[in-house]
Amino acid sequence: MTLWRLHVDVADQPGQLGALAAAIGGCGANIVSLHVVGEPAEDGAVTDELLVHLPLQLAVPALVEAIEAAGFCVTVVVQADAQALADPVSTALALAHCVVVDPGSAARAVAALLRAELAGDGAPPAAHHAELGNAATRVRLRRGWPFTATEISQAAALLELAGSSGGRGLAPPRASVQLTDGAEVVLRAATAADAPLVAALHARCSPHTRALRSLPTRPVLTAAVLRQLIGADGSTSVLAVTTDGGAAIGLANLVRTGSDAAAVALLVEDVWQGRGVGTALARKLVELARADQITELTAVSQVGNSALTRVLRRAGLRPRGRLEGGFLHVRAALHPETLSPSASTRASLA
Repeated sequence: MTLWRLHVDVADQPGQLGALAAAIGGCGANIVSLHVVGEPAEDGAVTDELLVHLPLQLAVPALVEAIEAAGFCVTVVVQADAQALADPVSTALALAHCVVVDPGSAARAVAALLRAELAGDGAPPAAHHAELGNAATRVRLRRGWPFTATEISQAAALLELAGSSGGRGLAPPRASVQLTDGAEVVLRAATAADAPLVAALHARCSPHTRALRSLPTRPVLTAAVLRQLIGADGSTSVLAVTTDGGAAIGLANLVRTGSDAAAVALLVEDVWQGRGVGTALARKLVELARADQITELTAVSQVGNSALTRVLRRAGLRPRGRLEGGFLHVRAALHPETLSPSASTRASLA
């Protein structure tokens, strides 16, 4: 028996997994594991990663031909070894323990998590490359099949854990916020190292949510847009992340548009909407804007985005909206307030 890793595009229709399993089983092969990789396409289709045992008499091209004859598209075919059979959750926990005990092992741990090789200068070319971390913890990886935004997000969480454990001050200051349902999230400033987390957040959002935020509706962001979202252009960017730091679930941006005015924009992942994430992010932007002597906030969104004005009201503002050119233009005055020392300290954390 030989072990192969396959990526197969599967439509969001009843019976598709059964048809895929029938095509593989009909060849005499055995599916050892299956999980979704990447992010759903706009039509709901997903890419499944399968580990498949092939009998010695079955050549992998014959298996691929049978799968595609059943109406599926095979995008990756890579031979795997026994290490691929390890339980992914147990592996991730073990690697997390390693970086807590020895933060210097973070690069090796990330490579092991993504089943990739570390790529130093002069490394031979590979089909796919990825770079993670910041200047102090830059990790370059290579392997024979594509890296997904979800994998990059998981790897970024390992690097953040290593930075926190090593006491090197790599993790940005943060503040915990309790949501309306009792759950907690962490608000912190975004950095260049958060690009994978923001890319994964965008990919997980529905096309409708992306459109309300006036972002591209396709799952993959361009490098230029991603740089703007993480504040690489000098603007202020605040992330709402899970308490383990492994995923960004909300993003707020504050871009100065004049001497005393700034534009705001909010993005919250669909499954986290209606729980207070947007309100917490809006309050943080108001706090930062006041600390920076800004007296008016503006925003532009799609018509029908009532959530934008709602969270601004909950942040203590009185937004006014008008329709122009098919878009909703919102303005909200910031009345001067005296910040307490503790509030000023909180503002500086962002």
